[in-house]
Amino acid sequence: MSADDESTLAILVPEAEPLVGAFRATHDPSAAAGMPAHITVIYPFKHPDALDEGDVARLAAHFAAHTPIAFALAGVGQFDGVALYLAPEPAAPFVALIRAAVALYPDYPPYGGIHADLVPHLTVAQTADPAALRPGLASAAERLPLRATTREVALMERRGGRWRRHTAFPLGSG
Repeated sequence: MSADDESTLAILVPEAEPLVGAFRATHDPSAAAGMPAHITVIYPFKHPDALDEGDVARLAAHFAAHTPIAFALAGVGQFDGVALYLAPEPAAPFVALIRAAVALYPDYPPYGGIHADLVPHLTVAQTADPAALRPGLASAAERLPLRATTREVALMERRGGRWRRHTAFPLGSG
């Protein structure tokens, strides 16, 4: 089991790639490692070597009971001087989906439980000075809101420093 390997549950947002893909590739290390534009459900999740067929079946049944989410990425936000993100609206369906996933896997709170509030977001940059990057996002922000519908949750795994999709779990198929 490599300590560098990890997994996450994420809502991929391919509609955002044309808008923020190049910016993320430069300013978000996860994007540079192959992670597509996404809204995190649970990170970190189980180590990839600890995932088994039971987990996959459990997650498939769980997410099948949730409906797809129509939303808009409507504005740019900033976390504590370390990250810029796009905020989905409405946020409540994402919060409910995240809470339900955490109820299924209580040993894996989002971000290890270090944040008291759940703020669904699509990270576009992680840097020591996100305010300096805001002008670079100006052209993207002018094209907001970006409308999308999430139809699945992806189990993503990172091995050898690269992210890849392990399994996709359709929403609303149960």
